[in-house]
Amino acid sequence: MITSQIGVAIVAPGGYAPDPAAVSRAVANLEARGCLVHNYYDHGQVHQRFGGSDDARLAQLHAAIADPDVQVIVALRGAYGMTRLLDKIDYQALAASGKIVVGFSDVTALHMALYATTGAISYCGPMAAGDFGADAPVAFTLDDFWACLAGPGHTVTGEGVGNPAVDVRGTVWGGNLAMCMSLVGTPYFPAIDNGILFFEDIGEHPYRVERMLLQLMQTGVLARQQAIVLGDFSGFRLAPGDNGYDFGAMLAHLRDVLPVPVLTGLAYGHGPRRVTIPFGAQGHLVCDSGCFTLSLSDYPTVRLA
Repeated sequence: MITSQIGVAIVAPGGYAPDPAAVSRAVANLEARGCLVHNYYDHGQVHQRFGGSDDARLAQLHAAIADPDVQVIVALRGAYGMTRLLDKIDYQALAASGKIVVGFSDVTALHMALYATTGAISYCGPMAAGDFGADAPVAFTLDDFWACLAGPGHTVTGEGVGNPAVDVRGTVWGGNLAMCMSLVGTPYFPAIDNGILFFEDIGEHPYRVERMLLQLMQTGVLARQQAIVLGDFSGFRLAPGDNGYDFGAMLAHLRDVLPVPVLTGLAYGHGPRRVTIPFGAQGHLVCDSGCFTLSLSDYPTVRLA
């Protein structure tokens, strides 16, 4: 565990900040927690929908990796752009640095690739623009991040209707479902056995969620896992042609056909209230009467002085 003052870098591996003031708010929020902030994002370098050209965004990440005063690298936001950089990132340097990368959504691709290439653990957690720099930061989301970062372990709880009884242990991994699925068949998809998967997504109709999870089953990945825990799936629109096929109907079908138990109720997704989950940590998932506890251990931590 690192016990000195935390150096936090802000980088934009994907999208830019729609509200540039959010970056200033994020810096102020982090400094109020005693962090030394190194902001590598330059709003003047915005390119199309991205927080800079591909080369500029890669340079931000590599500069943060090389900075000896940085222990935590926080993504500015998700959106899209991480996939463009995957074959150019120096994963070995990132893993050797011991720095903790934090982000979710599009950043899932970096979590997946880093673990697949080096086995290094990163955090599926809050981002600079939307969380640390929000107009009204959500205390639950940020408090959960700081608690996870301080370690030595972290506990996540939830509750869902119809959750099966479960008592399993394994490597915790996952994140944004569409981003995970985009890496199937690539060198950036981790080979994990006996894992506990967690997923979330936004704007994905239930039939697309079902299709992606069936694909993951048909690749043989799910047969090697212990359980799936679903977070927030929102932002989709049902149509008259769905004829009663909604998220509940889709979930019931998945529970019938998938080779692993499927739980719901994880406070993780594109909503403002979100837990932090170290990708690659060891987890103990226990569920009884619909309520579950996911205990996380064996992941890198940092403590404010």
